[in-house]
Amino acid sequence: MGKIPTYDEALEILKKYNKEDFHIQHGKTVGAVMGWFAKQYDPEHVDFWRVVGLLHDLDFELYPEEHCVKQVELMEEEGLDQSIIDSTTSHGYGLTGAMHKPEKQMEKILFACDELTGIIGAAVLMRPSKSVSDMELKSLKKKFKDKKFAAGCSRDVIREGADMLGWELDELLSQTLQAMKDTESEYL
Repeated sequence: MGKIPTYDEALEILKKYNKEDFHIQHGKTVGAVMGWFAKQYDPEHVDFWRVVGLLHDLDFELYPEEHCVKQVELMEEEGLDQSIIDSTTSHGYGLTGAMHKPEKQMEKILFACDELTGIIGAAVLMRPSKSVSDMELKSLKKKFKDKKFAAGCSRDVIREGADMLGWELDELLSQTLQAMKDTESEYL
């Protein structure tokens, strides 16, 4: 059995392999969002969900062509538990060479909200307030429908994630937006 790091230990691991502020910020954002979802769906494991969110893109900055594959090796070198490895790499299933299919609710939520946090984050940058706190679902839906906006964030992956969860797309959008509002102070 490997190590399950604390959030602070996981942040140090993230910074070891990621130097760009964007990637560190994205990890912190997804970690905060995952913690928010955990409070609703798995309150005994909030820290685990936060660590999974924080580390989900560990290999992306250095090895974008081997995303969710190289990560296994890096995490094994760090002595991380297989549960962390499987959960973090599951968001690349069917998209990269990742072998672990999202099966647990946490893994499905990570799969669904990873790209969505990118769209919301890009929309926030365009807001006069530079904050998610005053963003409405209507505004997010408009940005989501505009395929040119945050074009690198796959709407198909987001829809597939909502389907995996058995949620309507609006439910996923609404909950993820609320998660980012409620946790904004944790990732900024």
